[in-house]
Amino acid sequence: MTQEVRRTPLLQTVDLQKYFKLKGGSYLHAVDGINLTLYPGQTLGVVGESGCGKSTLGRTILKLIEPTAGKIYYNGVDITNYNARKMHPLRKEMQIIFQDPYSSIDPRKSVIEVIAQYMLIHKVYKSRAETFNRAAELMDMVGLARRYANSYPHELDGGRRQRIGIARALSLNPKFIVCDEPVSALDVSIQAQILNLLMDLQQELGLAYMFVTHDLSVVKHISDHIMVMYLGTCVEMASSDELFDNPLHPYTYALLIAIPEPDLLRSRQKTLHVIRGEVSSPIDPKPGCRFAARCEYCTERCSQSNPEFVEVSPGHHVACFMVNDK
Repeated sequence: MTQEVRRTPLLQTVDLQKYFKLKGGSYLHAVDGINLTLYPGQTLGVVGESGCGKSTLGRTILKLIEPTAGKIYYNGVDITNYNARKMHPLRKEMQIIFQDPYSSIDPRKSVIEVIAQYMLIHKVYKSRAETFNRAAELMDMVGLARRYANSYPHELDGGRRQRIGIARALSLNPKFIVCDEPVSALDVSIQAQILNLLMDLQQELGLAYMFVTHDLSVVKHISDHIMVMYLGTCVEMASSDELFDNPLHPYTYALLIAIPEPDLLRSRQKTLHVIRGEVSSPIDPKPGCRFAARCEYCTERCSQSNPEFVEVSPGHHVACFMVNDK
């Protein structure tokens, strides 16, 4: 991780929204009013339970799916309404590492062909020989032995397949990468290897990551700042250390308490904070805090109006009436 902060953000969103229209005219609010800022060389961790909109947020920022409203700025330029032609050169700078290393790779292509694929599409090199030489160098960079160059994905384990995905994402020399739960499908020992690889590459290449995960122990290890999402909204955002030391939103606190404790003695002494109640529907949600139905501190006000997302201390933002009156 790096704490370097530059004056101009690499990426910024303003009230970003993504709604999916359903039969009958209703809308599913997958991403609702997200504001984030990411500087070069930094990692923003995005956490929350399954279905909260983390992956949709990453894909919307990359414009793999079009936003419903709001703004996306890349290097200070508004790219919200860019069409496919305008986005084409930006694809070199904005990449994604997918969650599933099994389904995100073409099974008909060999390892070297998969890694070279993006470079061939963008015609980065004049000849195929140069392109495949660069692909072999990328295999070295991500720790994938060259003897696997002509192997096919089904012949490799999950860790090696994910290294293929990382090498492919790096092939165009990007500045920003969305890491969409890149270690959730891997064994614990392999997870550590991939996380360390991503951190080493960030230091070497100055990459900025948006690291999407539901594992808070993982996100603390790699992130500079953490954003907590719940049903499409951001409920809390702070630096990694601040969020773990001083969680302010009840949902954030419950997530932190649920982290497994490796010390058995401390684990037995630990009291779990169970989140009760049912998750509210993200389809045309009613006014009010979306966590209200599951919050033990809920008041009448929580069910009637939406708390504003405000800065309660330097760099620490939260949306909760317990913390602020707005």
